[in-house]
Parts: sequence; structure tokens; C-alpha cells
Amino acid sequence: MGEVKTAIVGLTIVLMASAAGQDLEDIHVDRVATGFSYVEGPAWSRDGYLVMSDIPNNNIWRWQSGHPRELMRANSNGANGNAFDSQGRLYTCEAHTRRVVRTDKNGRVEVLADKWLGKKLNEPNDIVVRRDGHVWFTDPAFGPANDRRELDFYGVFHITPRGALEVVARPAGRPNGIALAPDGRTLYVTNSDEHNVRAYDIARNGEASNERIVVGDIEGIPDGMKVDEKGNLYVAAKKLFIFSPAGKAVGAVDFEETPSNCAFGGPDMDLLFVTARTTVYMVRLGVKGATP
Repeated sequence: MGEVKTAIVGLTIVLMASAAGQDLEDIHVDRVATGFSYVEGPAWSRDGYLVMSDIPNNNIWRWQSGHPRELMRANSNGANGNAFDSQGRLYTCEAHTRRVVRTDKNGRVEVLADKWLGKKLNEPNDIVVRRDGHVWFTDPAFGPANDRRELDFYGVFHITPRGALEVVARPAGRPNGIALAPDGRTLYVTNSDEHNVRAYDIARNGEASNERIVVGDIEGIPDGMKVDEKGNLYVAAKKLFIFSPAGKAVGAVDFEETPSNCAFGGPDMDLLFVTARTTVYMVRLGVKGATP
């Protein structure tokens, strides 16, 4: 398998021949924001800005090209994963309150999920929203959250457009990142304990079936994940690993700090924003993100 290594802004990019036909040789990386304690949950708004969570400092920040970052929400209840829907509403996983909320453009916050059968959720972590309003999120428990949990399982959950909460999966290991295929019919979930990515077939009504492992033996702890328009997976772990839809290695970007998550954005949705501990990077890949 062919391999090219390029150093850009102190980073190492390893590119491998890909059956998916993606051209990864013209890549440029920029730092767009730094000085965070631990940055996570990047999500791109169609209004032209990126949001991200600085978890230890309990803040959600907004960054727009040509402007300094600005504080979007203080006292964010331990905000972690974020996502926008087709109406521009922001969905957030709150670790401290153990709930999933939705914020409209007027700033009104609505609780979408906080309990399952009367028991508090573990610690909602990451979230994805399909164009038709179906929502999926992961509910692991790390650190102290694992000791205080009320549920006897780690979960992957589905919220229907009418607000019903359903369990998709109860994996033995802790689910973390979550993403959808371009057609919205396949759900991908990283598992931090098992070092893999699982896939589920998703019906029009949001029901999941055919659980399977598509990527195994990932180096490091798999965290956030996104999918591009060609179906390739971008998994934040020891590096930002790129896999074809069939689970074959396409390449990797090795940052100075361990990446935690990523999100496609920009006017043409062809920029990949990568959160990595104290810094947010912007990677120009020449491929657009999926909009399922």
C-alpha cells in the first residue's frame, strides 16, 4: 500500500492508496483557535460559524472566519457533543445534568431526554441529527460518572421527531462518537473500550438493525467521528484516522495533541475542523462532509 508523509504546521499526515478514490494529497492545515482546557463537540452552523465545547471550563464557544472566538454560552452544564438540525437549532449533550437539550435561535432551551424508564441517563456524550428530525446520541459514563450511574447499561439512544426516546443498542463497552452515512441509512458509533466502530442499518422511521463491526483494532481511544460525502469515516483516536466505507485504512493525520472530535464546515462544507485538547484545527481535504 503506497504511503506519503507530509509535515504541515508541525503535523504528520500519512496518506494511503484508497479504493474509495479520495484524493488526499493536497491537504493544508491551519490553527483557527487555541487556549482551551479540553475542547470537544465541534459543530458547524449553516449561519456560517463553528461551535465547540470547552468541557472543564463549562463553556460553549463560537468561531467565525475573520473574527476572534466569542463566548456563546457560559455555565453550559458540562456541554460535550453538539449538532445542528436543518432549522438551525443546536442540540447539546450536557454531562453535568445528564441530559440532551435543544436550543432554538431565540435561545430557548428545551430538554429532549434526561431519563430512561424513570432513571437518569448516564452521561450523554455525542449526538447526530438527521435531516428529517431523527436524533441519535451516545450515553457512556467516564470517570466519576461511572460510579453514580442509575442505568445498568451504556446506551445508544434514538429520539423520534415526536420526542419518543428509544434504545438502539446496549454495548458492553462505552459508546462515544456517532455519525450518519450520507444517505442517512447507516449509523456509525465508536466504542472507546473495544477500540472499534460499529454500524447499524437505519430505517426511515429511525429503527436500527444489523449491528456489525466495520472498523476494529483502532489505535488509541476512539472518540468523535464524522463522515464525508463519499462515505469515508474520520475517527478521532490516537490520530485522526480515515477509513473507507468498507473499513479499510485510507490515511491518518497525526496532530501535536490528541484529537477528540471533528466536524465538516465552511461555505462549501469542505473544511474539516478538528478539536485536539487545547486547539481547534482546520484541515482542507478537498472533499465535502455528508449532510444526511
